[in-house]
Amino acid sequence: MSTAAPATSGLGAGFARLWSAAIASNLADGIGRTAVPLIATTLTRDPALIAGLTAVTFLPWLLFGIPAGMLLDRVDRRVAMAVANGLRFAVAALVAVLIAADALTIWSLYACVLAFGLGETVFDNATTTVTPSLVARSRLDRANGRMQSAEIVVQNFIATPIAGFLFAAAIALPLWLTGAGFLISVLLVLTIPVAAARAHLFGSEDGEAAPRPRMGAVVRFLWDDRFLRKMIVLTSSTASALAFAQGSVVLLLLQTYALPPSLVGVVTAVIGVGALAGALIASGLVARFGRGRVMYAAMLVGGVGLLGVGLTGNVVAGILAYALGAFGVAVWNVPWGALRQAIVPGAILGRAMGIVRTIGWGLTPLATVLGGFVARIDLRLPFLIGGVVVVVLALIATRLLLSAGRYGQAPTDENPDENPDGNISNPSPEVQTIPEGTAS
Repeated sequence: MSTAAPATSGLGAGFARLWSAAIASNLADGIGRTAVPLIATTLTRDPALIAGLTAVTFLPWLLFGIPAGMLLDRVDRRVAMAVANGLRFAVAALVAVLIAADALTIWSLYACVLAFGLGETVFDNATTTVTPSLVARSRLDRANGRMQSAEIVVQNFIATPIAGFLFAAAIALPLWLTGAGFLISVLLVLTIPVAAARAHLFGSEDGEAAPRPRMGAVVRFLWDDRFLRKMIVLTSSTASALAFAQGSVVLLLLQTYALPPSLVGVVTAVIGVGALAGALIASGLVARFGRGRVMYAAMLVGGVGLLGVGLTGNVVAGILAYALGAFGVAVWNVPWGALRQAIVPGAILGRAMGIVRTIGWGLTPLATVLGGFVARIDLRLPFLIGGVVVVVLALIATRLLLSAGRYGQAPTDENPDENPDGNISNPSPEVQTIPEGTAS
């Protein structure tokens, strides 16, 4: 697609198609993520119930993350993505109908968000697992940066402002636009090259199906890898701290900062400037300073940003601190995503990512609900506690983070110009080992 080529220059036509499908999905997702909490505030003003709704958005990763990964290692990943977003379209339409019939309750909204999340576990996992089959390993940081930049631009600068204004005009209107975005994504995702979507199913040169490693082998791969095992624990703890802090953010904006609902999306866009800047420069920072240093600094910056929100009641200072935290999180996500894709072989990447995300977000629902109860004391307090936890975790894991640059590097003889058209590029079809004794 001509519109995608400039933004994905050098990553191939196949990646451009995946990128375009992700943009359409992110547009729908961004509108929905902004509209649902606003809709919830028309049903309740209890911080615990609002935070509980946020918790439910992560619950599908705990319940369905591993099954979704198992599915993606067995089927055409294009079809899985199309079915997943078809489900999300149906859920968005159902919520809109319930609103129109004046039949929506906070509990039915909970159920719909849970179903919506089921589709997300499949679609997001598939996007991650298809990328290494479309680009060379040396370009994974760049590809992940493009993906995250597009997600931030679409969700924060287009989707969320639109959602706020649409909500002010008619409560159900954002849901109909969300559904339309998912339908468009379904059509776009089917244009992804078949070879990339099925690369994990074939591992021999004659195209015969390769033996599929059992689930036990996938678990052993993740467990036996000292570095990867410790990074999973670290990121899980950090994700819980972030969720604890942000579960009631919509009430922070509406009550502490006294913002009208129509401006929630605009403020989110302002915060998104920090995230966009982080995503755009992350791959360049990695190239200059190395993954380890960048990930360590990014984690510290993310924690300091949360602390800033917790320490101030001024709307301008709070939004700027939030933007700083978003910058740090965005910078972190690019090298961490590339690192996982480079270390884990394509044949088990779906299940491995399902396990990683299930562990990583397993405590997130509980942390979000706990943050909601703490927010009953003061809406800024969860940010203060979450920021302290993230900073302390970064300091404890200093050696581990600084060692990240030693892992998942491209072979020195890899051709940087290979795969210009998005053909399969999986440099490691078999399970790899990782150097032992170097991670802290």
